[in-house]
Amino acid sequence: MPPRERLRGLYAVTPDDADEPQLLNAVRAALEGGVRLLQYRDKTADAARRQRLAMALRQRCSEFDACLIVNDDVALAVAIAADGVHLGADDGDLAAARRALPAGMLLGASCYADPERARAAVAAGADYVAFGAVCPSPTKPQAVRAPLDLFSRWRAESTVPACAIGGITLAAAPHIIAAGAGMLAVITDLFGAPDIVRRAADYQRLFEEQPA
Repeated sequence: MPPRERLRGLYAVTPDDADEPQLLNAVRAALEGGVRLLQYRDKTADAARRQRLAMALRQRCSEFDACLIVNDDVALAVAIAADGVHLGADDGDLAAARRALPAGMLLGASCYADPERARAAVAAGADYVAFGAVCPSPTKPQAVRAPLDLFSRWRAESTVPACAIGGITLAAAPHIIAAGAGMLAVITDLFGAPDIVRRAADYQRLFEEQPA
């Protein structure tokens, strides 16, 4: 399935974990549970570790026919033939990234609680936009909150999918999906679950129960 057709469902984002085998096992469990979108996010590792882990995650995703998105690093995404890259506000120019990416690679953009930023991202070539934090986030406790009606307003004006991010839990997920989010980016509530396979499957089931 082409990457753009995967832009719906649980969007797993890797946690910070110094234990590489443990991280890879956790990702495999998420993929076994049905995750078809995985973002490699690593703000602390050196370049060699990032390259090594990105390549290993690319292999894992290939085994499960899933997409790998690299956070904040266009060069790394291109080097390992990832399915795309995701950029925040301070991670480079979106239009320049779009020109640097091979045809067919996805480009995602963090837009926080700002629909105008999302419109500019789409104009620059973004394939999806991310709004958040939609809930209190343990990863970014100071993040500005994004209201749920932002998703319904965005869906009314654009066909570009919107991803919700920030402190999302399985209990909150149905309301966020119903508001119009096409993807849910989750770190802690997925990778911190006692049964990652089951938690991933439970998230995916929510999307099957909601019309696209």
